[in-house]
Amino acid sequence: MSAKPRIHQIQALRALAATLVVLFHAKLSPGGFVGVDIFYVISGYLITGLIIKEIGNTGTFKYRSFYLRRAKRLLPASLGILALTAIFSWLVLPATVRTDLGKDVLAASLYVSNYLFAFWQNDYQNLNATPSPVIHYWSLAVEEQFYIFWPIAIFSLWKLGGRRAVGVGVTVITSISFLLSLYLTEANPIWSFYSLPTRAWELGIGALLLFIPKTVFSRRSASSSLVVWAAAFLLFASVLAFSERTPFPGYNALLPTIGTAILIAAIAAWPPIFNDFSRLRIVQWLGQISYPFYLWHWPLLVLPSTRFGRDLTLLERIFFIVLTALAADLTHRWIERPIANRDFSPTKVLRVSIAGTLICSLIGAGILLSDQSAISIGNGKSVSIAAIMAKPKVYMDGCHVNNGNVLSPDCTYGDLSAKKTIVLYGDSHAAQWFPALEKLAKKNNFRLVNLTKSACPAPEVRKVQVGAYKNADCFKWRENSLKRMQELKPAAIILSGYQHFQVPSQFGSRSSWWAQGQRIAYQKLQNVSPKLIYISDTPKPSRDIPNCLASNDADKCNENEKSDPRIAGNFIKVNPTPWLCDINCPAIVNGMVAYRDASHISVDISRSLSLELGGVLADLGLI
Repeated sequence: MSAKPRIHQIQALRALAATLVVLFHAKLSPGGFVGVDIFYVISGYLITGLIIKEIGNTGTFKYRSFYLRRAKRLLPASLGILALTAIFSWLVLPATVRTDLGKDVLAASLYVSNYLFAFWQNDYQNLNATPSPVIHYWSLAVEEQFYIFWPIAIFSLWKLGGRRAVGVGVTVITSISFLLSLYLTEANPIWSFYSLPTRAWELGIGALLLFIPKTVFSRRSASSSLVVWAAAFLLFASVLAFSERTPFPGYNALLPTIGTAILIAAIAAWPPIFNDFSRLRIVQWLGQISYPFYLWHWPLLVLPSTRFGRDLTLLERIFFIVLTALAADLTHRWIERPIANRDFSPTKVLRVSIAGTLICSLIGAGILLSDQSAISIGNGKSVSIAAIMAKPKVYMDGCHVNNGNVLSPDCTYGDLSAKKTIVLYGDSHAAQWFPALEKLAKKNNFRLVNLTKSACPAPEVRKVQVGAYKNADCFKWRENSLKRMQELKPAAIILSGYQHFQVPSQFGSRSSWWAQGQRIAYQKLQNVSPKLIYISDTPKPSRDIPNCLASNDADKCNENEKSDPRIAGNFIKVNPTPWLCDINCPAIVNGMVAYRDASHISVDISRSLSLELGGVLADLGLI
């Protein structure tokens, strides 16, 4: 197959990939994230082809020229858009996110953001935080890291045994990467999603197309057309069947990657309808602007949503998609195309690349240093952002365990010599009561044992698995905690849990799902302690409260949802909603910011509510 007939088809695949990702982030395509996988296969195919062609023609490989060509192609648009996004984000986002924004911009500038975001999202507490406007740079980081190592691997293999050694080596690398992806998608899905070693196989599949005999798909035939149709079906099946809950990449990524690989390999056999569609002016245009289209779409969708404090309406999403296309077209016309057509010296490309990277890094550092330490809460009062967003002590000393952990350490507080023991049990919405209980334990001389785990509520519910959360880990942790409580024989167990998780599809309502989990928990605990106290969930903020207060008047942050106070099982029932709400549930209660994020009550409010919680314990004869 010659290179010429491939051009418009590959442009069409680029257009498809970019469009799918944009539609996914606009919440218009459930599995549109596979557009990234389409890009990876295309990149692996094209880049490996360029490397092998140069080695085959010259017998050597000019690394410096390769890296400078990649820099000339990729950096002007990515760094330019990154700088504009960073500056605009600094202007419109609340001061509370500047520390994270600065770190994100720095990481994106240096093409290591995939690992930063993997680390960040592995902390369950960050899953509902304000999304980073540059998080989409993770996929570019993967590609850039691939471009650094891939030429070295290909040329080294070539020197060992020519084209045959390259084919064998690429097959081995691709296979190892795929096996690692399978393992980590199950063991640590966040790292699997973001890291180069678990994504390299997708680029490797593109590279392996260069070793398929040209005669396999050299002409159109009924069988070849059927294969092309089947490949297209694989692509669109993944778009329709996948969602954010689909384990990925792993074996699921085979659908879009194999589908894309076949479509590239069988370009000569594309049916007329495919070729006619790919030649459409709008398709070719989208293919040309696909790179800046990808770069612009996420900040143009997420920044307005964050600023408005709500999801965008359908019309707003359509408007910002059109605006994204316009911005991408202008970027292509005034940045990409002029630079591509100019024959700059290698020295100039290097200097400008270093300067651009340095400027973006300095912008990130500047944003980081501009972080404000306090926000106004009205009546001339201001409060430290760090104090508002502080987490209970159990997060710092390792006593609130995270995803992957199935055993809590020996975490005892209060009067360690006391005979009376009270256990705090549940997820982070149980841990939010720790400051109140620790204060009571010290004052009333009882031992407080903390058994809390992120995303693992006390009600024995089976949740929809998202991110690094695994039901198996949660149930094992509950089993180990039950054994611990049976040994402790506590005077009371205080339970709670976040009840606003996504409801599994087999349940007709949230209340039935949650009540079932509560009943199971009661059955298991009823003989462990004479007093089982269940604190129903606190109100659910409609926005990230510190960010909202930093951006708006306090009265605009009061639209917080009361949680269902009903409790199944014969627990001693405690409803904290009246402690935090009247008619509404305000963001500021008794002169204190009530919530540290979009979910949990603040440490200060928790401590202040020790009076109300202590009254409950006193009425029960516990203190």
